[in-house]
Amino acid sequence: MPFDLTGRRALVTGAGHGIGAALAYGLAAAGADVIVHYGRSAEGAEQVTARITGIGRKARAVQADVTDGAAVAGLVEEAAGFLGGLDIVVANAGHLVDRVPVAEMSEEHFRAVIDVNLTATYRTVHAALPHLRAAGRRGRIITMASQAAHDGGGPGAAAYAAAKAGIVGLTKGLAKELGRDGITANALAPGFIGDTAFHGTFTAPEVQERIVAGLPIGRGGTPEDVAGAAVYLASDEAGYLTGATFDIGGGAWPR
Repeated sequence: MPFDLTGRRALVTGAGHGIGAALAYGLAAAGADVIVHYGRSAEGAEQVTARITGIGRKARAVQADVTDGAAVAGLVEEAAGFLGGLDIVVANAGHLVDRVPVAEMSEEHFRAVIDVNLTATYRTVHAALPHLRAAGRRGRIITMASQAAHDGGGPGAAAYAAAKAGIVGLTKGLAKELGRDGITANALAPGFIGDTAFHGTFTAPEVQERIVAGLPIGRGGTPEDVAGAAVYLASDEAGYLTGATFDIGGGAWPR
């Protein structure tokens, strides 16, 4: 199998549904054992865990609030204890929260969006660093940015775009700081990924149709499209790639 992850130990946050679920299963299908983190999607996380154990990989679903530093630290320690260490951390958890134009936005809303996206990514990576350093040249950090980081996002998504742009900058900084330890850090920036709760909640069907119609590749993305990139970035073959942002948007950005 190309991009063989046999023996690797991974933590994926926000893995109870959507892109996160595909990331967790994709890493497991390539050979990794996986901690399936979730916030509120307990049933989905258990289904992902069962699917992973069904193909002979080790997995556990673990709940934690990514806006709580102590909870994130506990999540990482449980993950490392169960798996015997960590080689791969995928900081996927995040949320639009709501579409609010800047003119109508409270500071509390802005802070909430930054916290659940950018600060949660920092918390996850910071807590995992001792374990990733112990993994040496197998250490991989994969963060979740967005096309919104490049184009400002859709209506009412300026705070989300700011958070995702911050994740790109954080990832580049991590790449510089951790390269000497052999750890790589790269970001995934999905564009329109259909069939997810995100767009089902925040994007009207007619808007989704217009987005897909304008994509050069002629279709919307799938969570598995994102997972394939993550498996590559977690592999030995990507060992010289760090500080990059992978745009997974069917040609929507850049053009």
